[in-house]
Amino acid sequence: MPNMPRSVFDPMPDATHEEHFDDLLTRPGCRIERIVSHGQISPPGFWYEQDWEEWVLLLAGEAVLGFEDAPAGRYWQVNLHVGDFVLIPKGRRHRVESTDPTAATIWLAVHITTD
Repeated sequence: MPNMPRSVFDPMPDATHEEHFDDLLTRPGCRIERIVSHGQISPPGFWYEQDWEEWVLLLAGEAVLGFEDAPAGRYWQVNLHVGDFVLIPKGRRHRVESTDPTAATIWLAVHITTD
């Protein structure tokens, strides 16, 4: 039956060995994604630098995001707990510094293109 409710918590993939990325909805200019982590972090020296905005809501677990403002030579971290969200502007260098190693960290990421 079309448009039946689904749950972001079921089925839950096992992310103990690698992160899982699932598109929940894709429309022109917008993609909603579930990310399941279990202790994964960005590789040393790796930065995400996207050509779109990303709004992230933490649904379970804990995480730390690192941000860089290269021209100003600044670096800062944001600690995320359940219910916390952050908007990552287009082009903002960021990385995952930590996710909960003892349980699943579940992210809801909304990728928004405005061009």
